[in-house]
Amino acid sequence: MSRLGEPFELRGLKLRNRIVMSPMCQYMVEAEDGIPTDWHFVHYSSRAIGGAGLIIIEATAIEPDGRISKNDLGLWSDEHIPHFRKIIDNAHRFGAKVAVQIAHAGRKAQDAAQPVAPSPIRFDERYRTPRELSTEEVRALVDKYAQAARRAAEAGADAVELHGAHGYLIHQFHSALTNRRTDEYGKDRTRFAAEAIRAIKAVLPGDMPLFMRISAVEYAEGGYGIEDAIAFCRIYRDAGVDMFDVSSGGEHPKGAPRTYPGYQVPYARAIREHVGVPVIAVGLLDQPALAEHVLASGSADLVAVGRGMLRNPYWAVDALRALGDPAPVVKPYLRGY
Repeated sequence: MSRLGEPFELRGLKLRNRIVMSPMCQYMVEAEDGIPTDWHFVHYSSRAIGGAGLIIIEATAIEPDGRISKNDLGLWSDEHIPHFRKIIDNAHRFGAKVAVQIAHAGRKAQDAAQPVAPSPIRFDERYRTPRELSTEEVRALVDKYAQAARRAAEAGADAVELHGAHGYLIHQFHSALTNRRTDEYGKDRTRFAAEAIRAIKAVLPGDMPLFMRISAVEYAEGGYGIEDAIAFCRIYRDAGVDMFDVSSGGEHPKGAPRTYPGYQVPYARAIREHVGVPVIAVGLLDQPALAEHVLASGSADLVAVGRGMLRNPYWAVDALRALGDPAPVVKPYLRGY
């Protein structure tokens, strides 16, 4: 069996293989008030039928103005729970496990009348200048992250992922480019995320893992590098993160890297080696042989595929078959193979 096809366990999470569907926003106009639609049901169910071991549901906001756009999902109310449960239960029916990525866009909230951020620095001229959060408001957001995580667990999720990457709110706090505060959340830029992590862990079942997506490097001048990321990942690990989902960038509109297949894998490997926790590698890994190499070389524990699964809901089945492994083909589709 390939490494890609091997089962994986972390705390109470047991995956049938090491293939992860990356969280990818759908921006569906019909997603009023953050509630998943029939589109989301079909979208995620298809990838479960398609063989993914783990599906990470897209950025799901902890409050209405925390959405990237008004067409995004949310978990700021208990009324959202049954809508997420419907999706998660169906994914379980077809053998996939599900995590929910909880998030706040901060200054990148495009449709918020008044975005908020650690400091009043706008992303670029297309975005509104955010209002600086008061110390009391920051503390209140910690609880909102925890309550969203609780709702994800009540909806049947197998794990929760905290979004701390791509220039969104938590990333804004731990970046010197966007956090110019003078209170305790500026003097210690990791404090906000660490408090959120501890609050989330306090409300999750004891065996449920918490992931965190991070940007391992910033590409803008004056941004942090991998050594800084290793340092803050150690803090977040000690606060309670069980696995890091390692991406990069997003902090500046002109801070885009030159991308190529596997361009972020060295960052995942560095976090894995120096922080001592499992990692998910991501970034144009949609060739089965490359995904297998990432795992077999010890660079990561899981491989996340984004664009490849947008193009092909059955990417996981096809990848495992390409590597000569048994694949979880559902009975109605067996004739196709």
